[in-house]
Amino acid sequence: MSSSDPTVQPVPASVVEKVDAADVTLSNPKRAVISLGSNLGNRLETLQGAVDALEDTPGLRVKAVSPVYETEPWGVEPGTQATYFNAVVLVKTTLPPSSLLERGHAIEEAFERVRDEQWGPRTIDVDIVAYQDVVSDDPLLTLPHPRAHQRAFVLVPWNDVDPQAEFPGRGSVEALLHEVGQDGVQVRADLELRLPE
Repeated sequence: MSSSDPTVQPVPASVVEKVDAADVTLSNPKRAVISLGSNLGNRLETLQGAVDALEDTPGLRVKAVSPVYETEPWGVEPGTQATYFNAVVLVKTTLPPSSLLERGHAIEEAFERVRDEQWGPRTIDVDIVAYQDVVSDDPLLTLPHPRAHQRAFVLVPWNDVDPQAEFPGRGSVEALLHEVGQDGVQVRADLELRLPE
């Protein structure tokens, strides 16, 4: 996300300060899986902006970006919302999970994410799916994501970028994907997210 982009609001200074205070050397980084989704506005541009914003985060490097998938909204009646563009990003980071969550929320705020209703439409959704092998039932950040193992729109792109991936506590992503199936998840071969340079 470029600071010169007039459509993107800057990340609040309080969040930047907290992130900057973290270890930014990337010595002994942890691996995290982040799911992105958008069904409002310019969906592809927003997803790319989120990828770029992640890369701009001190103490974090984007290592892989999945293909873009078009998916049906989760948890709502068919036809009541626009379809989503979804992708998965693999990162390495020295940020602890709490700081990574703060950064995700800051990116959502920058893209004017509104949280008026559960399963409501959104400009951007930034979810931490997994952080290394951490398993935690902390209500502020449950790890791994408590429903991602049931969601093809997470499992399909994750399997694309890491076919050997393991979902902490639940087995291989590939096996979970076989259980869930791929209905309603279509690759958009005409679209591409750029890996930040």
